[in-house]
Amino acid sequence: MIRGVGIDIIEISRIRRDIETLGPRFTEKLFTRGEIQYCTAKANPHQHFAARFAAKEAVSKALATGWAGEFRWKDVEVINDPSGRPGIVLHGPLHDALGNATVHLSLSHSEAHVVAVAIIEDHMT
Repeated sequence: MIRGVGIDIIEISRIRRDIETLGPRFTEKLFTRGEIQYCTAKANPHQHFAARFAAKEAVSKALATGWAGEFRWKDVEVINDPSGRPGIVLHGPLHDALGNATVHLSLSHSEAHVVAVAIIEDHMT
């Protein structure tokens, strides 16, 4: 059963500006250590940071709680499987609150924008 759907779009230049202005204060507040390592290893790290930012926003919207409640930035971690397919790992109270739900993620980008779609699927127990 679908619990929620969220979508977000962001300008890559906005994330670039925030990273250049705020540096580690920005990245360490929003991204896990693994996400930071992944993004900084890429040729275009700002695009990858923007994708993770949009994914976290999309998950927030799929939860339909906004930023209230149990949502914390680092509790939503974007990972990639060996083929490059993105996925979501939940941590902390958010992991506990969603039980055994699955969060499906799709990311896409152009030269200027990144879009993310998140679908939260509840599994009947």
